[in-house]
Amino acid sequence: MNLDSLKLVQSSPAKVTFDAGAGFRLVVEPHAPGVFRVRLGAADAVAHDLPVSGRAKVHADMLIARAEAISEAETRVSDDGSCWEVCQGETILQIGKQAFGLNVVKNSEPLMALTPDGIGHDDGRWAFGVALSGDDTVYGLGYTEMDLNRRGEYVVSDDPLHQALPLAWSPKGWGLYVNTIGRVDHDVAESDSGVYEIHAQAHVLDLFLFTGEPSEILNQYTAITGRAGQVSLWAMGAWLKQSPGTSLTQVIEQVEGLRSNGIAIDNVMLCPPMAWRLQESKLAIDWDSDRFPDPKQVLDLFAAKSIQIALPALPAVLTGTPTFEELEDRGWLLASDSGDAYVCKGNEATAGQDFALLDLTHKDVYRQWVERHRQLADDGVAAVVCDVQFDFPDDVTCRGAESGAMLRTLYPMLARQALYEACAGHKVPPEGLVLTHDLVPAGQRYPWQACKQTEFSWAGMRQSIRAALSVGASGLPLQMHALGDEASNDVDPQLYLRWLAACVFSGNFQFESIAQLRKLQDTHQELLAHWMQWRYRLIPYVLGAMEDAARTGLPIERGMAMCFPQDREAHRWDTQFMCGPALLVAPITEPGNKVQVYLPESEGWWDLSTGWRYDGGQTLEIDAGLDMIPVFGREGHMLCLGPATRSTAEFNSAKLLDEVWMFGMPIHNPVVMRNKIRVMQMQGSSYIKGLEGLKILPSEGLEVKRRGAEVRISRAR
Repeated sequence: MNLDSLKLVQSSPAKVTFDAGAGFRLVVEPHAPGVFRVRLGAADAVAHDLPVSGRAKVHADMLIARAEAISEAETRVSDDGSCWEVCQGETILQIGKQAFGLNVVKNSEPLMALTPDGIGHDDGRWAFGVALSGDDTVYGLGYTEMDLNRRGEYVVSDDPLHQALPLAWSPKGWGLYVNTIGRVDHDVAESDSGVYEIHAQAHVLDLFLFTGEPSEILNQYTAITGRAGQVSLWAMGAWLKQSPGTSLTQVIEQVEGLRSNGIAIDNVMLCPPMAWRLQESKLAIDWDSDRFPDPKQVLDLFAAKSIQIALPALPAVLTGTPTFEELEDRGWLLASDSGDAYVCKGNEATAGQDFALLDLTHKDVYRQWVERHRQLADDGVAAVVCDVQFDFPDDVTCRGAESGAMLRTLYPMLARQALYEACAGHKVPPEGLVLTHDLVPAGQRYPWQACKQTEFSWAGMRQSIRAALSVGASGLPLQMHALGDEASNDVDPQLYLRWLAACVFSGNFQFESIAQLRKLQDTHQELLAHWMQWRYRLIPYVLGAMEDAARTGLPIERGMAMCFPQDREAHRWDTQFMCGPALLVAPITEPGNKVQVYLPESEGWWDLSTGWRYDGGQTLEIDAGLDMIPVFGREGHMLCLGPATRSTAEFNSAKLLDEVWMFGMPIHNPVVMRNKIRVMQMQGSSYIKGLEGLKILPSEGLEVKRRGAEVRISRAR
């Protein structure tokens, strides 16, 4: 069935309702400035603004953080009488009267239009297409190691291999989010080069249409669907992965040895399998006595050395155990249609033993799972890593009655939500760290993605960068990088140091191989210490960018299309990125010292290595030794650096910053941890408060005058 006629039923500044025929209603809300929410379905299903059934409300709360509309619009008939227009200032949603269609227009310029087929519906499945012109690009939609422009791809929301996220946007000025836990297929001009076709499995088609710059789209998207909370200072320190066969006391010795050689480490990721299992019906914790003979003593020892640890976790119950039999009888495990527990093949977390999964849709099971991990957090476990994005067969069901695509999407959402509640729920404001590779809707509510392992090669380095940028373009704040190869002791020093330099100016990273690191220490100790000193001096800035993500939805690592949507040339440079708002980073991703860097137009750029200023819109060729990476400061911004330390535990909370670098005349407040620095302009000068005791490095042509607690930056006479 295609919807091909509309009749206006009711119009108010907050909502417009149409009769779409065949018992269907179309509801349009000006949900937020530049955002329209379009709901289409059976009249009784869209009659209420909030879900009626309990399960529908659970799903809605997991997807939408701010359900109420906060904007208003005027509804009118277009001049030619062919459509209704819902107007938010210069942004207009046009709704066709006869041949049904949706068009978004801003400042009289078309931004987005549905294809002439309109919206189709058949047995709970919706289909519509967005017309794409020859040079339109589409970003977001989750993880990719290839072209950040997703045009030409087919992405399935519930397929674990696709690592999908629901937000899509174009530098042209539009964004799109289908609000459902059901399957959504994104055919981004793979089948038809001129159409981005979407198929959605849902009783009601619930569509958010965004307009504006990419930064505005991410801001509104995360405001509606939820944003990440804060993370603790320790989490921003470097991570080390435990090598298989290495004892916990050996890990502590390794960290202390690295610190003594200038390689700061704060956190250790324990290797699988899980260090504990669930026993009995109360899900009591049973520690692995070989790895944790005295858990409290071991955790206290790590804490005494200021080392935080992350444990692998899984809501798994091993088959063939009394706990499995008891929980299966109780109905606390995911089950197949036969009523028997669904059994998964063993993996790394379970040491190869087959297991069943706790049914986290069951309230009692969910509560027990949270309580067990809160106990671990109280005992001193800093974080957990948990991957549960399983490809469940369609016949697997749960207490909440979800199955198929809905269960494949819902289960990892519940697992992550539960773990975050456990780690952060007892802290005000909430600070928690759950490491996972799972990518599902509402992932942007959590601040961290676990390392995505790529091949240790130049191509793997480029893939790692694109992975972080693609996840960031989809609304997630931070994707960790993995540096090295735990399966190999061989190391290419040039590749390793180039990759390390890129990681230093990223959200965060983890050393994968202590063997490779030690081998490199023998010949490049000073360079390793040089880059790790840079990393720890940058922590106040990077953590400030994380805090900024909690306010704006912008990731730490931002691709060129996101930051410079009007500069088409910049979009081609897909391994360059902005680290926060102030730093343009151009990683060296090929052998040799020569690298080309594109400076986006309409901006001034200051080379961190030389202090020279360059106009944007040009390509530079730079000769960079192993102690250098091309990084440019954005004009009008500042870079606030902390002291060099061997651990975040050495940070002085009363004096987080050491010095300030200025890129031209300061205009913007700096992004910095616990930001208390404020910039004001007056009569051609900048007046800055909050720089007491800091060394200030102005760019050439500026002079600094201190006036008590205020600093004046003006043109040199």
